Amino acid sequence: MAKNIKKEISTKKDVSYTSKDFASLRNDLKRFSSVHFGDLVKDTSDASLAGLLIDLAAYVGDVNSYYLDYQFNESSLETAVEQQNLERKIREAGVEIAGVSPSIGFINFSIIVPAKLSEGEYVPNRDYLPKIKSESSFGSLAGVDFNLLEDIDFSETDSAGNLLSDFLVNKISGGVPINFKMTREGVVSSSKLSTQTFNISNSFKPFRSVTVSGADVNEIVRVVDADGDDYYEVQSLTQSTVFKREVNTRADSEYVPERIKLIHAPKRFIVRRSSTTGNIKLQFGSGNELNFDEDVIPDPSEHAIKLFGDRKTLNKVTIDPNSFLGTQTLGISPRNTVITVTYRSGGGLSHNVSSRQITSIKTLITDFGTSTPTSIASSIRASSTVINPKPCAGGEDEPSLESLRQIALLNRNSQNRIVTREDLVARVYSMPAKFGRIFRTSVRDNPNNPQAAQLYVLSRDRNKALMISPDSLKDSLAVYLSQFRLVSDAIDILDASIVNIGINYTVTINVEARPGVVIAAINSKLSNYLKIENNQIDQPIKIGEIENIILNTADVDAITNISFTNKMGIEADRIYSNYAYDPQRNIDRGYLFPPRGGMFEMKYPNFDIVGRIS
Repeated sequence: MAKNIKKEISTKKDVSYTSKDFASLRNDLKRFSSVHFGDLVKDTSDASLAGLLIDLAAYVGDVNSYYLDYQFNESSLETAVEQQNLERKIREAGVEIAGVSPSIGFINFSIIVPAKLSEGEYVPNRDYLPKIKSESSFGSLAGVDFNLLEDIDFSETDSAGNLLSDFLVNKISGGVPINFKMTREGVVSSSKLSTQTFNISNSFKPFRSVTVSGADVNEIVRVVDADGDDYYEVQSLTQSTVFKREVNTRADSEYVPERIKLIHAPKRFIVRRSSTTGNIKLQFGSGNELNFDEDVIPDPSEHAIKLFGDRKTLNKVTIDPNSFLGTQTLGISPRNTVITVTYRSGGGLSHNVSSRQITSIKTLITDFGTSTPTSIASSIRASSTVINPKPCAGGEDEPSLESLRQIALLNRNSQNRIVTREDLVARVYSMPAKFGRIFRTSVRDNPNNPQAAQLYVLSRDRNKALMISPDSLKDSLAVYLSQFRLVSDAIDILDASIVNIGINYTVTINVEARPGVVIAAINSKLSNYLKIENNQIDQPIKIGEIENIILNTADVDAITNISFTNKMGIEADRIYSNYAYDPQRNIDRGYLFPPRGGMFEMKYPNFDIVGRIS
């Protein structure tokens, strides 16, 4: 049979799939109607019925194209803008939505203990030595309260029987010591311990969740039900084992105070925080505790969908996926009980305090031996003093979603291990808020060890000025990073150098301009440009950008001089870092370079930026 070529040609119509906006879609529809329906559609002007239909179709296509592009953008971490989608993408990259972090530091706690003659030598009476319990609270001059994280046991000894506390004679009468001053170190945090209970109904609900209503929650300490069974926090509900701390009772306890024990965790939960509400949600597993779930090879018939009808026609067995929600593979969902959640909350940048600021005792929880008289216990409690020899730091405000996005971009390819510099930096900024937070970090190769990296860190004080990170924060960081680094690698955590600088400049201005207004405008722009939020460790200052800022200020004609100075020590009650630095010797090709592992800081811009009119 002969082919009708004219009919085949008429069915093949030229359609464009590249048009996406309203104007291009409208033009394509007009062209399409004139080519293929020219004998039927004579008028496609805006006032015609055909023009109305074309505009309507172009509008629908434009709207569909917009939402298609919008949904495509929302599926990517780089381009997502909706808060819920962005939070989900950040979590998928392995970064948790963190809140405020508390300030952490060390204190020296001292007591006065009666002396006792032992083996011809006067020593502190060990029968009266107390244990200072955790959650004892201390006040600071800045108005921030700190809580003791772990017990301070003054009676603790080493393997040779010597007291671990430092002590010295406090009072002598007739050449005989009357009492001793004993001092031990403790770790404190500005977060506060709180509890909240939840009544769980008897109905089975897979993936049950509860929301902790406390503000600024940064750590879930313990979750326990009415039977005393603990629920353990895991990274995902597929994680069935956790590590647990226990006191080391072996002979090497002096060197290893605690041991790590791997335990099975059928009752577990994950923690999710919303940046919108700031609340913490605990999500439990999907298993039913009342069902026996110990079969190594499950019976398929227990999970098959029940079908009715003629059995002879069935040739397949369909598995019901909902039936697997009742298994204990993803943990157990609580039912008919009371869940008690103990958590820590509080923190922020304002919780950082300088040294010797924690001076008062607000709540003292002590544990004395049964042989200690009440009068002596009261005397020891009254003699208690506390001081923090070093600053308490690590407190930071809640990070923005944009900053978490940048961390997630570095972290999403790390696969829970540290291989590249980007992996290490991402892990430092991803450290849980309960351990404190590092403000700035930088990674360099170790010149003495090719398998080691030098990690420089800095923190901020309550005034948002740079400060050296406290040892407790660096210890926590070292423990946290150790679980991700490769066995053959080493990470040296070092204090970055803080270089306080000043700027002196001289400009010529328009004769009709007011000098004070011009200088104030320049100083304000330079102050914003040199904020530490815009700077990093090892980041140089571009002198050309400083000059552009000055020249682009209204009424400035030219720059006659610009120089950088090093601010150090104490100047008119302004305290700078003690790092000596020569700016003129570190200028190269238009850049002012900091020392290795150093960071520039314009600490007092109102005094350190000095402008003159020539």
